[in-house]
Amino acid sequence: MHRHVSASLELTLSARTNLVFAIAAARPGDGATLTETLRFEGAGTEYEAVELADVHGTRLHQFVAEAGGVTAYYEADIAGRAAPVAVEPLDLITYLRPSRYAESDSLLPTAMAEFGGLAGRDLLAGVSSWVGSHLSYVPGASEVTDGATQTLLDRRGVCRDYAHLCVALLRALDVPARVVSVYAPGLMPMDFHAVCEAFVDGQWHVVDATALAPRQTLVRIATGRDAADTAFLTSHGGWVTLQAMSITAIADELPRDHVASFVTLG
Repeated sequence: MHRHVSASLELTLSARTNLVFAIAAARPGDGATLTETLRFEGAGTEYEAVELADVHGTRLHQFVAEAGGVTAYYEADIAGRAAPVAVEPLDLITYLRPSRYAESDSLLPTAMAEFGGLAGRDLLAGVSSWVGSHLSYVPGASEVTDGATQTLLDRRGVCRDYAHLCVALLRALDVPARVVSVYAPGLMPMDFHAVCEAFVDGQWHVVDATALAPRQTLVRIATGRDAADTAFLTSHGGWVTLQAMSITAIADELPRDHVASFVTLG
């Protein structure tokens, strides 16, 4: 499989600001190769970003920019599919804990009532189908501070809301689960995408209750407890306004996907 992805972001900064981007594809493991271009520009200056390694191949790019306009551009080709990511013992503790946007402790009664008799493949398919059928995908319907509990009450949201609810329900049932930001060939309309990754039967498997793109084509960007760990941009200092953003993600094939299938990111 060959995938091509790109991201272009235009920002305006009110003052000197520390910017941290998470828009580069995660370093692939064995079985895949990555060729890429990444640059940051502003006021006729090309900023040199420092690459910082986060967990599970996540690559953060940090620099301090002056007030005014800043443009970030990323383009990559990924050939092949990488082997599944290694399973770290600490992950199986970290991703069982409640977190800022995935309040699994609050959703324990709901998770037990709806999925208490399920396990393994059936549990992942059940959570994905239940969340997909109980929520409506409505862009702009949720706030950036909304977590899984608020999403369940509102019964609507976008991909990150679906992912948070899946993660919270699975953690409530003692299944380690985490959020992954991805490029998603086949997604319409095109944007950054967020999915859940759950640890079942000795491996991490993708759960995407939106069913908006085939999971086999997804390209990992950042991995973490929830959206607080996987945002495409974090800033400290001035006020940042996103003026424009363009995302592309294409693949030479778009496989048929089925909710009951086990799919790993690669």
